[in-house]
Amino acid sequence: MTTKQNINYKFTKEEVLQDLRIALESRHASLIGRKEVFMGKAKFGIFGDGKEVPQLAMAKFFQNGDFRSGYYRDQTFMFAIGQLSIQEFYAQLYAHTDVEADPSSAGRCMNAHFSTRSLNDDGSWKNLTQQKNSSSDISCTAGQMPRLVGLAYASKLYRDNKELNGSEVASNFSVNGNEVAFGTIGNASSAEGMFFEAINAAGVLNIPMITSIWDDGFGISVPNEYQMTKNDVSAALAGFQKENDTNGLEIFTVNAWDYPALINTYKKAVDAARKNHTPALIHVKEVTQPQGHSTSGSHERYKSEERLKWETEYDCIKKMKEWVLEEGFATQEEIDAIDKEALDKVKSQRKAAWDAFKDSMKGDHQTALELMKRATNAVPQNNEILRLSKELQKTINPIRKDAIVVIKKALRELRFENLGIQDDMRDWLKQVKEENYERYSSYLYSESEEAALKVKEVTPEYNSNSPMVDGREIMQATFDKIFENDPRVFAIGEDVGKIGDVNQGFAGLQDKYSETRITDTGIRETTIVGQGVGAALRGLKPIVEIQYLDYIYYALSTLTDDLACLQYRTKGGQKAPLIIRTRGHRLEGVWHSGSPIAALLNSIRGINFLVPRNMTRAAGFYNTMLKSDEPALIIECLNGYRLKEKMPENLEEICTPLGVPETIREGADVTIVTYGSMCRIVMEAADHLAKVGIQVEVIDVQSLLPFDINHSIVESIKKTNRVIFADEDMPGGTTGYMMQKVVDEQGAYNYLDSKPVCIAAQPHRPAYASDGDYFSKPNAEDIFEAAYSIMSEVDPVKFPEIY
Repeated sequence: MTTKQNINYKFTKEEVLQDLRIALESRHASLIGRKEVFMGKAKFGIFGDGKEVPQLAMAKFFQNGDFRSGYYRDQTFMFAIGQLSIQEFYAQLYAHTDVEADPSSAGRCMNAHFSTRSLNDDGSWKNLTQQKNSSSDISCTAGQMPRLVGLAYASKLYRDNKELNGSEVASNFSVNGNEVAFGTIGNASSAEGMFFEAINAAGVLNIPMITSIWDDGFGISVPNEYQMTKNDVSAALAGFQKENDTNGLEIFTVNAWDYPALINTYKKAVDAARKNHTPALIHVKEVTQPQGHSTSGSHERYKSEERLKWETEYDCIKKMKEWVLEEGFATQEEIDAIDKEALDKVKSQRKAAWDAFKDSMKGDHQTALELMKRATNAVPQNNEILRLSKELQKTINPIRKDAIVVIKKALRELRFENLGIQDDMRDWLKQVKEENYERYSSYLYSESEEAALKVKEVTPEYNSNSPMVDGREIMQATFDKIFENDPRVFAIGEDVGKIGDVNQGFAGLQDKYSETRITDTGIRETTIVGQGVGAALRGLKPIVEIQYLDYIYYALSTLTDDLACLQYRTKGGQKAPLIIRTRGHRLEGVWHSGSPIAALLNSIRGINFLVPRNMTRAAGFYNTMLKSDEPALIIECLNGYRLKEKMPENLEEICTPLGVPETIREGADVTIVTYGSMCRIVMEAADHLAKVGIQVEVIDVQSLLPFDINHSIVESIKKTNRVIFADEDMPGGTTGYMMQKVVDEQGAYNYLDSKPVCIAAQPHRPAYASDGDYFSKPNAEDIFEAAYSIMSEVDPVKFPEIY
């Protein structure tokens, strides 16, 4: 064992015994938590036993303003930094929906998904420099790594951007960029691409990022020999080691059971990161996992007797106790007393959590019992009502669902009766539906005063001298004003810096506003998005670019698992107002012309999804989103950069509203609903249709999430009684989505005299060249023929068959 005399750290008895106390409390919390799952009080359990001591060491150097981006083994760390109580730990295990009981997720995440609350109740930022911070955990292995890059990158920006360093606008988020981002991950998850991409990005960027790998030798049942080259992640990453004349990371290895060596290692790593922004990787080896991976299985199935015996001998708490005795910090009697106190405390707080959880269910249960008692009295001869009432009375540990199910069954049984109790039952169901929406479905988007839907529309203004310019010039002028007005805004992406992006939207702006604010990246879409997520969590306003829409699949996991559900899974506790900029739609070829809109649409609920038809509308969306506190994906039309548009006089003021379609052509015969580059195609077809006497009304939906919040499209259909949904996604994709929103949700089926028609691309990616585009995606002739066919059915004399 390493002794205290060999470590450049001054230990005190009080500190050591407090650490031992936290470790023991955490271990007992894990052991009892597993029993709670097996007793049926929780659905699933995953715990941090075996990792207590290294997490105590890490916690010692975690300061106010720092951020954690970890995973579901870090309970000891959260206990040690004072951001998780044992009662809160169990409240999450039981899925208590009160945010006061479970501040991490209000019961929305399974146990051991930790976060701190960055926002006040009104959605405004707290002072993050005055608290210890944890970004909200996600289950997906390695999913925490892209965001970790951004949390550390924010410190670099707060230090290097002269407009932010020490400024008032940065005062709630950083103290001169001195904050460190701490990441944790398991050894098996270190085989994920996200991990390698994040480590590489950290080495390139030189950011204060400390990554701890808890290595217990397995990934569930799969040993390291199947996981990693050389069976050893730090050995495999040796080429990333920083040397005197290179960038890179400091790489450390240390054993999980060596308390003083762990402290020495973390001190070295964190000091360098805080002072010099040098990233580090700490490979914590010889970690044990006393209870196995989770409550869903037993590790005795795949670990040998020899391995299990070794894990008992090298349990980190056992070794810490030995060290405490050897160094004279406590006697065996004192250690035993601390252990008993720890167990008693855990039992007490577990009981308090369970009692509070049960109490939270009592109101609905008691109301339902009373309603059923009244129903039984009203129809004493109805055996089914009596049976349902007894069923509810006998329910052990009732949850809200139990009461609702019984009342609904009772109403079905009483459907032919005329009793006052039925109205009371219906009123109660309406009440609990609203209450449970707030408990389980609120905060998908911001509910603050900065919510995107609350940003007021400002329309473009022109005069007789307004010049016609290329669309790219409108984008460049928009970004110029954005960067001039807000030092928190920065842009990163492939080719955005030196050449001003491939379509010149940032042309000349790096020279004007510095490389710190407009920065080229490598080809690494996942961590480009993650870099934005982490920086946005720390109060910055990132615009991150995915060069072409097709490439967004690389980052889809980070978008859907992390960013899209961030406000939801923290119940308004954290936000990341990130803008993802990309370009797509019409072009030739399999990989630069995709419109995978439905794939995204059904993956990123929680992110505003904006599809402007031209650069003026895009400019308005950027202005709108930068005034809001929500994330957005903005897809610019790839073929719009060289098309001419009028330059608005009020470019920096225009705000395109979300969820508000625009009618871009009036007509009385057929409504055509579309968006993006298809608007030009449809407008061309509308001109041809007008020549044969068909007047179509063309509606640009502008945003897909949210979609037509005022139900204006159905008003058009009331006039035309016919509708076509057109886009260039796959059949049944976004056309199907739009049809459901309009025909079903808005009730447009009531006003249709002809069947609704969907026009989409072929069910394959587009072939190359102009003919490939023409035959793969909808064209003006397709639109013409669809509208003409509808009208021919209505009046075959006036519109005889053509083809």
